Amino acid sequence: MTFQTMDQIRQVFASLPAAHADARAAAEARNGQLTKPPGALGRMEELALWYAAWHGQARPVLKRPQIIVFAGNHGVTAQGVSAFPADVTAQMVANFDAGGAAINQLADTFGAKLTVHALSLETPTADISLGPALSDDAFLEAFRAGWDAVDVTSDLVIVGEMGIGNTTAAAAMMMALYGGAATDWTGRGTGLDDAALRAKAAIVARAVEVNPTRDGLDVLRCLGGREIVAMAAAVLRARSERVPVILDGFICSAAAACLHAMAPAALDHAVAGHLSAEGAHGKVLEKIGKDPILSLGMRLGEGSGAAVALGVLKASIACHSGMSTFAEAGVSDG
Repeated sequence: MTFQTMDQIRQVFASLPAAHADARAAAEARNGQLTKPPGALGRMEELALWYAAWHGQARPVLKRPQIIVFAGNHGVTAQGVSAFPADVTAQMVANFDAGGAAINQLADTFGAKLTVHALSLETPTADISLGPALSDDAFLEAFRAGWDAVDVTSDLVIVGEMGIGNTTAAAAMMMALYGGAATDWTGRGTGLDDAALRAKAAIVARAVEVNPTRDGLDVLRCLGGREIVAMAAAVLRARSERVPVILDGFICSAAAACLHAMAPAALDHAVAGHLSAEGAHGKVLEKIGKDPILSLGMRLGEGSGAAVALGVLKASIACHSGMSTFAEAGVSDG
């Protein structure tokens, strides 16, 4: 689709497809006959059933995962909200392209196709403490980039990000959606000291005050960034194509929360890959009703936590689809 207005995006939420109920039921029946005690694989069993429902097969495979990393720059960095300069965004994109980042190693390890999209790095968003981050046209351009980045032949999608200053944007987004104090949502990001953290929280509060919003798309446009908008678009595209998604950390979950605010069912195809060390991430996951697969103290971004969770999901699917049933194995089921 070529989105020309934000209302065209809003219309997508009214026609989201359901999961494959027949595949889920058949997968549940198969799971009950596998050579193990009921529930012995714990949450791995539910992950396999969730994946089967969205993949559309009772005995699914996971061979073509895609990891998409979006990069964008934020005007609010002029307020000193990050321990790193904005130039680092472009430098890290070069590192991704050269294969030297953590996400490159994880994509290789788990057999995922990695694509990287730098979104107008030479044109940061406007400073959200002064007004909206993006115009309607700039928002739609970023949204289309995220929507088009999804390979619809993939059987799973992970979205990651790189953007100095984007924890400030995400904190403001969550305060706008869910209320509370700025300090409830503001974390240290790349490693701020106490004084800088207090100043960052004040910027977050100011951004929410000067940017009134009416729905999740407004929150994305006024308080997000190009990479955050693109992440939300990619997750929504995957939903519209019934492609399962593993969510990454705080930034990714904030983007997804804007979709959830538009329609809770918009995230039915998604699981949370991990609980990050960014303090507000757990609050966001509670709001969108997602229980993280892993909790490893990660806070890198790039889609890295979700990529590690991909290994757990692949293990879950391998057990579900590859194990013999009691009848196949000639084992008594009691």
